[in-house]
Amino acid sequence: QVQLVESGGGLVQAGGSLRLSCAASGRTFSRFDMGWFRQAPGKEREFVAGHRWRSGNTYYADSVKGRFTISRDNAKNTVYLQMNSLKPEDTAVYYCAARSPDVSINYDYWGQGTQVTVSS
Repeated sequence: QVQLVESGGGLVQAGGSLRLSCAASGRTFSRFDMGWFRQAPGKEREFVAGHRWRSGNTYYADSVKGRFTISRDNAKNTVYLQMNSLKPEDTAVYYCAARSPDVSINYDYWGQGTQVTVSS
């Protein structure tokens, strides 16, 4: 099992920045692909950013490309999402997720979420 706890959400004005953190515990964090997702009120959960542990490659939703950056610190068992140039449409609950690519193509582990609110 992997336990994930997000932090760093809050209220910020449009154009501002936030950094979300996701602390992982349990199994070998460094061998997990990590992802960030978000869900806005009345909308389905959507992918935001991902990091593949084998290649180190990162990938992003088009809506956040160039503004958000995913990174990880395996020594701290933590993945981050740096969010810059925030827009009101980025308002959502942000979730951290993990998957073991040797076992599943799905993200099987999820945090409880952290609220990000961007005011105009």
